[in-house]
Amino acid sequence: MLKYIKNHMATIGGIEIYPIISFLIFFTFFVVVAIWVMKANKEYLTKMSELPLEKDNLSGSVKE
Repeated sequence: MLKYIKNHMATIGGIEIYPIISFLIFFTFFVVVAIWVMKANKEYLTKMSELPLEKDNLSGSVKE
């Protein structure tokens, strides 16, 4: 099955650009998220990380 797919894809013209595009999208997303994490407000990140541990959220009610 893999041999069939490999042979079929080799006949498609211009297909070698797709792995490059995929890598560029992944790398750009990774860099943007890394920059956001470094520049993000630490209080916000702490608050978000503690949300699953709050006892009031177990009932599903919204805490105001």
